[in-house]
Amino acid sequence: MSDTGGVRVVDPVDRAHLTGVTRPSPPIHRYAASAELADLVERFWIPVWSLAEPSTQSTLQHPVCLIVVSNTYARFYGVGRGRSSVTLEGDGWAVGTMFTPAAGRLVLGRSVAEVTDTYVDLGEVEGLDDGSLVAEVHETMDADPHDPAAHAVAIASVERRLAAYLPVDEPGLLINEVVTWLRDHPEVTRVDELASHVGLSERSLQRLVEQRVGMSPKWLIQRRRLHDAVEAMKAGESSLADMAARLGYADQAHFTHDFRTVTGMTPGEYLGDQPR
Repeated sequence: MSDTGGVRVVDPVDRAHLTGVTRPSPPIHRYAASAELADLVERFWIPVWSLAEPSTQSTLQHPVCLIVVSNTYARFYGVGRGRSSVTLEGDGWAVGTMFTPAAGRLVLGRSVAEVTDTYVDLGEVEGLDDGSLVAEVHETMDADPHDPAAHAVAIASVERRLAAYLPVDEPGLLINEVVTWLRDHPEVTRVDELASHVGLSERSLQRLVEQRVGMSPKWLIQRRRLHDAVEAMKAGESSLADMAARLGYADQAHFTHDFRTVTGMTPGEYLGDQPR
């Protein structure tokens, strides 16, 4: 981690972005949130692109909501249950905010289940933007979207608005703990194990995850497994049978079914498209 223009550059393991030789990514700058916003924001990401041909970028979204202010739109995104895709064209940029699981409901003001697999324009999120946030980000980024100093100013504009949502409530802190613990314990493959860790009944856990993430605890586990698979294949792991066993699947066929259903390709196809 390093400091650039007043913000901390981070290089997290890219578990969500379905990149490959035939699916390259534009440059993406990633920055940590300020310490005081750690319960609300996981990180910021800023892609900048200049493309001769359109490029479709696909991700397996983390179990969090997002804010994206780009050169052409400004949106609040709910969690996507399947593969999420966006097509980039020409010259452009975006300032993305990756929330923590707690933040979506606080910012949206209602259950994020209402925006699963969709988005609302940022201007429709009451209290977040009166028009000035998007204007500030555009004024900062349009001059030179590659400039780290511009990134720092744009991020500061977002953080000033988000500070109004602190402190995070107790259920919010709990859902943050649920998702963090699950990410750090790849051996967990059952909902009852997750519920036991946080001291909730499975029914109470179901309500918490649905209201704060818009999904089910079972979905959280499946998404974590697929993220682990993407990370392993990007790292060069090539035995899909061993990978399936380590991820807790009954056999490779079940792993292949899950991966293909969500991503639209088999693990073998994705692995074959990774750089050698």
